[in-house]
Amino acid sequence: MSDLVLLAVFVGAGLATFLIRLSFIALEGRVRLPSWFRTSLQFVPPAMLSALIAPDLLMRDGHLDLSPGNARLLAGAVAILIAARTRSIGWTIAGGMAALAALEYLL
Repeated sequence: MSDLVLLAVFVGAGLATFLIRLSFIALEGRVRLPSWFRTSLQFVPPAMLSALIAPDLLMRDGHLDLSPGNARLLAGAVAILIAARTRSIGWTIAGGMAALAALEYLL
């Protein structure tokens, strides 16, 4: 693939992403979105975060790994417990990373 085609793909994808995000900002206040749609938007961030994190926690070398030897899965469980207990992003990240470092050293 030539560099020019690759550049066009990148620019096109960036422009499409920009326009999709701009549409919500530009139309705010001008268009009344249905209440069910506005309510469902609150679930987008947790769903996206789960979609980004779950494969890293559950997969190792392209295969599902739910074993006790999966340090990432165990550290993720520790981070979930810290998040539920403290409701603090900082403590969750610090505790999860510390658990991951300790578990990777031990396992």
